[in-house]
Amino acid sequence: MKLYWKLVLMQLKSQMQYKASFFMTAAGQFIVSFTAFLSVLFLFSRFHEVQGFSYSEVLICYSVILTAFSLTECFVRGFDVFPRLIRGGDLDRILVRPRSEVFQVLTSHIEFSRLGRLLQALAVLAYAIPTSEIVWSAERVAAVFLMLAGGVAVFSALFMLYAGLSFFTIEGLEFMNIFTDGSREFGMYPLSVYGEGVLKFYTYCIPIALFQYYPFLYLVGRSDDVRLIFLPLLGFLFLLPCYAFFRFGLRRYKSTGS
Repeated sequence: MKLYWKLVLMQLKSQMQYKASFFMTAAGQFIVSFTAFLSVLFLFSRFHEVQGFSYSEVLICYSVILTAFSLTECFVRGFDVFPRLIRGGDLDRILVRPRSEVFQVLTSHIEFSRLGRLLQALAVLAYAIPTSEIVWSAERVAAVFLMLAGGVAVFSALFMLYAGLSFFTIEGLEFMNIFTDGSREFGMYPLSVYGEGVLKFYTYCIPIALFQYYPFLYLVGRSDDVRLIFLPLLGFLFLLPCYAFFRFGLRRYKSTGS
């Protein structure tokens, strides 16, 4: 861990060499995310609830998934840009170093400018919590943290799956954005509003609902089943097949020698 934080600090220092560029990029991330927030605001200015969920409740759902996605994009960005490592020959250098390939990919690209999007998500969450009329308890506070942890795990697994596919395609597959950026956009609202088919897909195929929807039901008092707050932990199980697929691709990787 000491080496990890040392490399993180090195990445931060290198990006801060161009402070104006860094802060402008972070501000751009904030503004882009703010437009998504405005779409929620305009919807609720016309309709006061969506499938029985209030504006503040939807904002909690929105901010939780955006926070998890922003943290993943910041610290697991190396897997999202993994095709560049293959095309540029950087993966060859990674393979001959005496460190885990996953560790090196994680620390190869950390995008601190994504903190602009994270700041916006935290600001929305800070607004939504006191206005949501949720009766807070230790279980509900734990639910929020588990939702965030599960979200980071699921999005990290999706980035790792994307990296694994790159071994066979070289170029990144843009359709994977349906499951990463698309899931972030879908997650602005409780997944049940899109219908049973979408909810089942995001429960059994891409387990976004395990950290976004089901613990949210307990959080806002739609369910009394306290076991729902532990469902985000299943997101860590989703890491296992995605990691196995990444290792499968890595074992079959053949360098061009260039």
